[in-house]
Amino acid sequence: MSGDPSRQALSRWENEGGGLPPRPHRADFPGLANGWHYLDTAATAQKPQVVIDATVTAMGRDYATVHRGVYARSADMTLAFEAARRKVAAFIGGQEREVVFTRGATEAINLVAQTWGAANLTAGDRILLSVLEHHSNIVPWQLLAQRTGVAIDVCPLTPDGRIDLDAAEAMLTPAHKLVAFAHVSNVLGSLLDAPRAVALAHGVGAKILLDGCQAVPRLPVDVAVLGCDFYVFSAHKLYGPTGIGALWGRAELLEAMPPWQGGGAMIDRVSFAGTTFAPPPQRFEAGTPAIVEAIALGAAVDYVSAVGLPAIHAHEAALVATCREELRRINAVTLFGPEDSAGIVSFALDGVHPHDLGTILDEEHVAIRAGHHCAQPLMDHLGVAATARASFGLYNDETDIAALLRGIERTRRIFAT
Repeated sequence: MSGDPSRQALSRWENEGGGLPPRPHRADFPGLANGWHYLDTAATAQKPQVVIDATVTAMGRDYATVHRGVYARSADMTLAFEAARRKVAAFIGGQEREVVFTRGATEAINLVAQTWGAANLTAGDRILLSVLEHHSNIVPWQLLAQRTGVAIDVCPLTPDGRIDLDAAEAMLTPAHKLVAFAHVSNVLGSLLDAPRAVALAHGVGAKILLDGCQAVPRLPVDVAVLGCDFYVFSAHKLYGPTGIGALWGRAELLEAMPPWQGGGAMIDRVSFAGTTFAPPPQRFEAGTPAIVEAIALGAAVDYVSAVGLPAIHAHEAALVATCREELRRINAVTLFGPEDSAGIVSFALDGVHPHDLGTILDEEHVAIRAGHHCAQPLMDHLGVAATARASFGLYNDETDIAALLRGIERTRRIFAT
């Protein structure tokens, strides 16, 4: 296979006099030690040391409950917890009172479905989703539909894997009360024209929710500029901890939404005659919150902001362009998604199941994701059971692509493709 494009790429990168840039910010991430080539950031990002330190400090030296204690450490912890909310709000262009902490984007979408959706949607109303949605932006709406009789429509994709907003415009009617789209596809990396999607939804009187899980780690997001009604994301894809995420909602919408769960912290006054509830966001945060995780999320926001989202996006875009160019040279590879995908490259290797490819790559110290990526309707649309997915973070560089190509070359030798 001396003429194989992957070998040619390796020769260019490995034998041309050390022209590679240093690994960007890699030293900040202890999880990337020992030459591991981590290309699964779309699933979950590695954590910088500052986030780990914030977690340890909040769980150890500074730990106390929030919102309840009258002692100094509890008051200090409350200040740190609410400071994290302010950081998240500023990071996405919202207001502090509009940010609800959740366990992640999945819970945030379920919260909207079971509060706003249950209160505002009835039989005869319609919801518009798209083919490329993550299961977390499909199943909550299906559960709501089973309870209320709401109908769900599915917007098709363009040939290069974007949500087809021309088709959406033709499909939308006054019966549509909600549009829920991914801002960036977790499989294809395709970027939604969010301002147009918002305008189309509002044009028929519908609200719009954007799933920002893959957008906030890669792109500057300003919900005020986008004009959306709800925006959700998970911290662990933003170089933060698991177990926490955020729902941003327009203040007037949150004010009108009923509570989702009952318990401590979300109440105004409780009696057996009846209960009154706290205003948002506390109304939707029953029980002791994820204190440590929120503070660590604030540290992640600080870290990403210091690096700069425009720089992160430009860096990842360059890696995507290089990766797609080199994979395209291999005849046995099929690429999915648009050329300008945001940080994500999905592909298939002829004659090799993605799980087998992922296993062999692991032996080469390369981590990718192989499977349906919680997007089975999209797999059906693509005509495959699964894809291999390489996804980049701010810590990756061209040596990770070279290692990926090395593993693909070895896999082709093993499978004689």
